[in-house]
Amino acid sequence: MITKEAVEFAPAVTPVTAEPQRPRKHRRAWDEVPRWQIYLPLGIYLLFTLIPFYWILLFALRPPGSTSLLPWPMTFEHFDKVWTERAFGTYFQNSILVGLATLVMTTVVALAGGYALARFDFRIKRAFMLALLCSQFVPGALLLVPLFQIFAELQMINSLGSVIIAETVFQLPLSMILISGFIRNVPYSLEEAAWVDGCNRFSAFRVVVLPLLRPGLIAVGSFAFVHSWNHFLFALMFLSNQDKQTLPVGLNTLMSSDSVDLGALAAGGIIAAVPVVIVFAFIQKWLITGFSAGAVKG
Repeated sequence: MITKEAVEFAPAVTPVTAEPQRPRKHRRAWDEVPRWQIYLPLGIYLLFTLIPFYWILLFALRPPGSTSLLPWPMTFEHFDKVWTERAFGTYFQNSILVGLATLVMTTVVALAGGYALARFDFRIKRAFMLALLCSQFVPGALLLVPLFQIFAELQMINSLGSVIIAETVFQLPLSMILISGFIRNVPYSLEEAAWVDGCNRFSAFRVVVLPLLRPGLIAVGSFAFVHSWNHFLFALMFLSNQDKQTLPVGLNTLMSSDSVDLGALAAGGIIAAVPVVIVFAFIQKWLITGFSAGAVKG
């Protein structure tokens, strides 16, 4: 029995309250690694990347015979030489024509083929996909002789059309595979809803699917354009007249067995590289989005 005196002399007990728990901050792997271990390799890589570009600019902008490590006094004599005397203006126009035609033809044909691979089932679908993948392992040099004979029979030798067709054919397998992946990421229910609203298959594709494929089409088209812009072999073999040649073949004419005009070669390299750099600078966001969309299975 607890008496009144025991209660009076009992020590006061304060209630124990739980301390508020502080939210634990999850540390990422980025936070655990010292920043210098990240920036140092990136800085070294950037240094080795930019030095060749600076060296090209140095040879292109400094006067002939100069050994200075700075492009001063600056001159554009080499650019004027390759653009006028070496007919780089004509090479540039031919490369633009080949690149744009390859871009359009590859995108249109790959879009139709990619839609068929993504939306239809047929017996030889797996075998056809396997053939597309295996075709990427065949180098273009092995097919130069049969392609030359085919274009000779069609009287297309020394014509830009032969280069455009050859570039398009070699770009189609990979482009069809990529576009089929983009189309699979578009829900099929969207097309079905368009059919219910009265659209046919083509109208539903044009109104519903095609706008959603914009990043993928930009990625595939830019890849086809850059490959045809830089490709050397087909233009060298199928084109003989100087007024039909492209920029890679024009750069090759600046080198001979006796000597190499480094200033003119550097200026020509800049002329060939600047358009591609400008194009990628404007489509970088769409390019990354397109390749990311094609890499995810829908």
